[in-house]
Amino acid sequence: MNNNEECAAYFRSRPESRRCLQALRAKWESYGRAAGYITLSDASEAERRLLGGILGKNFSEGKIRFSCAEFERGLQKTRFAPVDLKSVLEAYFGEMITVRKEKKQKAGQDRENFLEETGKLLERKHGPEGAASVWFRRMRKEKAFGYQLLIREYGRDREKAAQLIGNVGEALARLKLEEYEEEKAETALAVFAAAVSGSPHYFDRGTAAGQLLVNAVCCCMGRELPKGAHEWRELLLQAGIAPDPISSSVHAYGLHLRTAEGEHPAYAAFCRRKEACVVTLENLKEIVGAEAEGNTVFVVENEMVFSFLTGFLAGRGEACGLTLLCTSGQPRTAALQVLALLAEAEYLIRYSGDMDPEGIDIADRLWKRFGQVLEIWRMSPEDYRNGLSEERIEEKRMSRLGHVENPVLKETSEQVRKTGLAAYQENILKNLLEDLAACSRVKA
Repeated sequence: MNNNEECAAYFRSRPESRRCLQALRAKWESYGRAAGYITLSDASEAERRLLGGILGKNFSEGKIRFSCAEFERGLQKTRFAPVDLKSVLEAYFGEMITVRKEKKQKAGQDRENFLEETGKLLERKHGPEGAASVWFRRMRKEKAFGYQLLIREYGRDREKAAQLIGNVGEALARLKLEEYEEEKAETALAVFAAAVSGSPHYFDRGTAAGQLLVNAVCCCMGRELPKGAHEWRELLLQAGIAPDPISSSVHAYGLHLRTAEGEHPAYAAFCRRKEACVVTLENLKEIVGAEAEGNTVFVVENEMVFSFLTGFLAGRGEACGLTLLCTSGQPRTAALQVLALLAEAEYLIRYSGDMDPEGIDIADRLWKRFGQVLEIWRMSPEDYRNGLSEERIEEKRMSRLGHVENPVLKETSEQVRKTGLAAYQENILKNLLEDLAACSRVKA
């Protein structure tokens, strides 16, 4: 046993030395040397005797104050000399003492090594240009899109943090977010989470995994973080995840649905009572066909427009022989399934939406999807002029208009580019109502 170890053994045999040695260790970790002052309040008689012997002072009061350098010099006058204070402390505590700055640097380097290794794993599994790899690179570079959340989880458990990144990466790969502008069939959140992680609640709102996935999806889709539950549901639906069985839905008026056993009685009752209803993806599980009242199905994007039109139709007395649907913006899987059933039955579908880049884009993609069975309704350049608002469109949104192929919508797109203003369905309600009246048995 060398002098340092003998000195440490002595201190271990004297419980009254513990407070002093803990304070000395803290100073060494801060400065990397014997620096600064140590104050022991309410020092016991045993502490005063021990430290007085080392420092060569007589402490009669309860409060003791001395410099670390004094203590180190005092040790060199004891029977253990020569000794090294750091070595004594390490022997006493049974572990190496690291200066906080060095410790922080090492922790930072370990963290960067972890992120580097994890990023390479994502690239090997999903490709350097896969959504997972793109998100992870941007997250590290910009220290955004879930970076602080991930670092927090890393601080708690390195292995769980690695698993978290792997699962979010797998989720992004399954979602194929690089194709997010195409219509996607939604997968229930619980089913999706179980397929990725084994737990149906893994990506629930509020969990670390759920928050990190939302950050990653926003990164890949160029979206801002959702501010509430409604925006959270909308984000997941756009990514192809149904947060619950009823999030994917379509509003309907005058729609008859058929099961293998015949007409669905609930929707028949809504038609009979001239009431609008909501059809969810869950409701469509056993539906095999759809029928409209009349030969034409009208579809609008906006809920307020739908409520206005159905309110007018329902108040006309006898049944009007007309079917109206509302997609509430981007058509969900439920809406697409209903439209597919109606297209299969060879009904004419007339679709009308807002005349801004997003609304025109939705209409054009529906036209491409359903072909000649779908007709663009009230979205011509003339309708655009009639529906103009004062809302200016940001330039970055205009890029959506570059892929429009429908002849009518292409002309309208040119008008949008020239004016830079959006036009809305609410401003052409009278025209929409006149068209419905012309196809029904009521008058506008």
